[in-house]
Amino acid sequence: MTHFSKRLSRHLRPCVLSLIAALVVIGLHSPFAAAHWADLSVADVVVGETTAQMTLTVPTNVVDFADADGNGKISPDEFLTQRSALLTLLQDTVSLVDSSQSSGEMSIDLQTLPNAEQAASHSTFFVQYRWAAPIEALQMRYDLFPSASADAQCLVTVAWQGATQTVIFRPGDEIATLTPTQQPAQQFLNFAKLGAEHMFTGYDHVLFLLALLLPGGRLVHQLRRVSIFTLGYSATLALGTLGVVGLPTMLVESAIALSIIYIAVENLVRQPSQFRWAITPVFGLIHGLGFANMLQDLIGHQRYPILQLTSFNLGIVLGQCMIVLLVLIGTRLLQSLMGERLQRQVRTAVWACSLGMVVLGGLWFTERALAVGL
Repeated sequence: MTHFSKRLSRHLRPCVLSLIAALVVIGLHSPFAAAHWADLSVADVVVGETTAQMTLTVPTNVVDFADADGNGKISPDEFLTQRSALLTLLQDTVSLVDSSQSSGEMSIDLQTLPNAEQAASHSTFFVQYRWAAPIEALQMRYDLFPSASADAQCLVTVAWQGATQTVIFRPGDEIATLTPTQQPAQQFLNFAKLGAEHMFTGYDHVLFLLALLLPGGRLVHQLRRVSIFTLGYSATLALGTLGVVGLPTMLVESAIALSIIYIAVENLVRQPSQFRWAITPVFGLIHGLGFANMLQDLIGHQRYPILQLTSFNLGIVLGQCMIVLLVLIGTRLLQSLMGERLQRQVRTAVWACSLGMVVLGGLWFTERALAVGL
């Protein structure tokens, strides 16, 4: 055994333990561990001649001072009590300024979310801006993000003079110019980027991918597993987003956690069986619904829903390909450097990582299915 291999052997065990610990910590503190919708805000803006009307849906925790009973949603009575404070907050954090640098006169009202699951965590406001002169240009500033989330986003759809524009705001990227026209190519790029970001920050989807690839095997078999998973989630992402099929978010997110547990347990007790070829696309269907439950709220008022759905899915696929490529290159590199003894330690590492995935999947399932905060 080479000197390098001996050093690798000595450090492999603590690395495995560190990886398991990291998986648990990331899973418990991930803002997307419960659902992709959690820290997402959505705004639909309709610009008229002298007015701009905005339907703004935000996580209730950004206006928690108005949630007196702490149930995660603003009631009509709570809104009336805190209306002045809410108006001041929106004036400071969600502004529209015309070409003369005037923000116009703002008024707000409360709206009811039609989706009961979203209404349990989000609140919707109808905001109107009014100017004395016709609107020629607008600049929007959005800075109403959950303080503890660096991954929070607000997706804004602007309808102006028959055209549609899509803008994504993030912490640190809070100002954008609104225009009457936006090319479909720009919307395609925006949603592709959003899809890739949701792949990388959807830790449950990433963990499922790692569980699929963890046993190793021939490259063609690994790529086949990933491909049938991709086909499965692409189908339900499209059908779910367009409203053809759908399941409650809590059920979908709980099933995603169970899919991680199943694959990880199979990695623990045996080599992947022939049955995995049948079960993997089924899990893909479930994961696709997880993305769809979030995406359908973003493109419901879009002018190019098929284009945006396609670009979002493409972004997810590209993000997934990057993850798979990194995993495959890393494992092949280690295999080329390891001797027989280290190969046995790798099998131990696979077993230990699978055990960590079972624990993390169980924690997520408990949190999602039983609504237990962990």
